[in-house]
Amino acid sequence: MMDRPLHEVDPEIAETIVLETRRQAETLELIASENFVSEAVLEAMGSVFTNKYAEGYPGRRYYGGCQHVDVAENLAIERAKKIFDAEHANVQPHSGSQANMAAYMAVLEPGDKILGMDLAHGGHLTHGHPLNFSGKLYQVSAYGVDRESEQIDYDAVAEVAQRERPKMIVCGASAYSRIIQFDRLAEIARQVDAYLMADIAHIAGMVAVGLHPSPVPHADFVTTTTHKTLRGPRGGLVLCKEEHQKALDRIVMPGIQGGPLVHIIAAKAVCLQEAQSPDFKRYQEQIIRNAGALAAKVQEEGFRIVSGGTDNHVFLVDVFSNEITGKTAEEALEKAGITVNKNAIPFDTHRPLVTSGIRIGTPAVTTRTMKEAEMQKIGELIGKVLREVDNPQLQQEVFEEVKALTARFPLYAQRLSMSQSSVG
Repeated sequence: MMDRPLHEVDPEIAETIVLETRRQAETLELIASENFVSEAVLEAMGSVFTNKYAEGYPGRRYYGGCQHVDVAENLAIERAKKIFDAEHANVQPHSGSQANMAAYMAVLEPGDKILGMDLAHGGHLTHGHPLNFSGKLYQVSAYGVDRESEQIDYDAVAEVAQRERPKMIVCGASAYSRIIQFDRLAEIARQVDAYLMADIAHIAGMVAVGLHPSPVPHADFVTTTTHKTLRGPRGGLVLCKEEHQKALDRIVMPGIQGGPLVHIIAAKAVCLQEAQSPDFKRYQEQIIRNAGALAAKVQEEGFRIVSGGTDNHVFLVDVFSNEITGKTAEEALEKAGITVNKNAIPFDTHRPLVTSGIRIGTPAVTTRTMKEAEMQKIGELIGKVLREVDNPQLQQEVFEEVKALTARFPLYAQRLSMSQSSVG
């Protein structure tokens, strides 16, 4: 029973995996929060570590048989500390949301005030949205971007902080394309005697190689996912100053989690090892160049780019200025083999499931080794589709061009071939 292949045990799931592998291989993945992991990361995620319970921390487990688990977790911890020059790292959070929850609960009590970036201006659900745990547990005030520049107005943030006197200021974003001045935010936090938490889930890869200012010297807590620009498994981690180590570890386990996902921690260690290579810095540099080139081309195609451009891996396109909703744009592009997500833009008047914009990012296409020339082509295809969102024939024609482009930059080619033959 245990040695039967997946296509025999569960042909329906096997076929679904084949189809998803094909979708990833044949389409252009432009969702800013997605990426493609290496075969080494996939191998670690699919390892026998998935069989092991390991509640506790290295050297202090509640289960026996953890000697090899301890090695894997210590490697992940030490690599995270080295890459980000951090005093302490906890690699157990299952997600970025749980990493954020851990940072909050390490030093805050329910009902305390937090100040976070408005979701509609580029923040994240966990930065205080009323439907999220962060908005339910804490009193939340928000800051956003300036209406004209569509960039963070740090003087306005300082004013809100002085008025609200939060116990923690939360910075970082899920849809903000400009450099974040963590030193300025730390100064604002000090002025009101607040903790500073920086969520670098989107920009962690760039921070790791020095292409974006690091919040680590300035913030009490730094949280991130490992699956975006870090190009690792889906998961989270928290960095903090040594003074918060005990409180943080106690909150992660037993506070909000039980047994860690050891196979994912092993894969985190792998991606953190990969992040120390010279190739990884070159990869991050190319992500930024690609984002700039693609944003410029989409603008050339007649679509307004929020804030006028990008300094990192992501940008927002105001499609409603061309009388298209984000929902319509997302659906039309997906039919053409181009995957993006609808996204609110600053001062959006549409509902969250409709929106006035789309979010575009370049980590995944850069992993496929595409460069500026390919961004020009992709921008041209995006413009072609968005100018005729109700033209299914055009969408199919563009999809054929997309497949021709992706075929030149194969993804998991051997895995796709093997999975297709196993299903038959």
